Amino acid sequence: NEEIEAMAAIYGEEWCVIDDCAKIFCIRISDDIDDPKWTLCLQVMLPNEYPGTAPPIYQLNAPWLKGQERTDLSNSLEEIYIQNIGESILYLWVEKIRDVLIQKSQMTEPGPEVKKKTEEEDAECEDDVILACQPENPVKALDFDISASRTELEELPPIDHGVPITDRRSTFQAHLAPVVCPKQVKMVLAKLYENKKIASATHNIYAYRIYCEDKQTFLQDCEDDGETAAGGRLLHLMEILNVKNVMVVVSRWYGGILLGPDRFKHINNCARNILVEKNYTSSPEESSKALGKNKKVRKDKKRSEH
Repeated sequence: NEEIEAMAAIYGEEWCVIDDCAKIFCIRISDDIDDPKWTLCLQVMLPNEYPGTAPPIYQLNAPWLKGQERTDLSNSLEEIYIQNIGESILYLWVEKIRDVLIQKSQMTEPGPEVKKKTEEEDAECEDDVILACQPENPVKALDFDISASRTELEELPPIDHGVPITDRRSTFQAHLAPVVCPKQVKMVLAKLYENKKIASATHNIYAYRIYCEDKQTFLQDCEDDGETAAGGRLLHLMEILNVKNVMVVVSRWYGGILLGPDRFKHINNCARNILVEKNYTSSPEESSKALGKNKKVRKDKKRSEH
């Protein structure tokens, strides 16, 4: 049930419940959310033994999917299951299929160059993204009311900056801070926005998870900042990595060429890399450990999520 709820939250209208009682679902997957060229429908039935000892029963539906292409894709899905026996794998399956569709789109037709969607025309940001110093004049971009009298728990936590990823003139960079209360989340955002380069980013996507020890639940939230669905996907990554008391902000400077679903891959890779680097998770492979752990905590999670 946790996995089904997560899939519905991440993929929205793409995710469809066919028979709730029989646990039959369908998801429409495409190479590009905004301008799809290749689309496939994945139908799955989840047996009672899933994910413990049985894989999902699945069907791939697309008029163009035949012969060796169908066999290769099926083999890829089954390989993912074998590598993650006992774990929830629907998310991994969907993203694998999406990768295949993207590769197919790139092989059959080159992506057109598109006019810039933003006024972000300064290419220098690609050469000077790592943030080592603060500008003289802060940018007043947030309306948060931060009290001057802070308790020890409400002091500004240290902020680390990850290694940038650049693809087709778009640059992505993650920023990480330990947080134990929502006040600190606001303070971190305000401090980041004091930096002119971050304030000028096309999108500043963020998510955080705070563990409430007394209630044994998580307080968590996310923000797309105009990059539709990016915040929810970032939060999902943090959930399956099982991190706590941390906030991740991913800045994207748009370079004028649409990246399609690749933008989500870069956002998640930036976030995962800095979480691993700062020892919030043992290794990147933790991302395949999904949604089945800490069930006691997760049962009560809804009551504390905001």
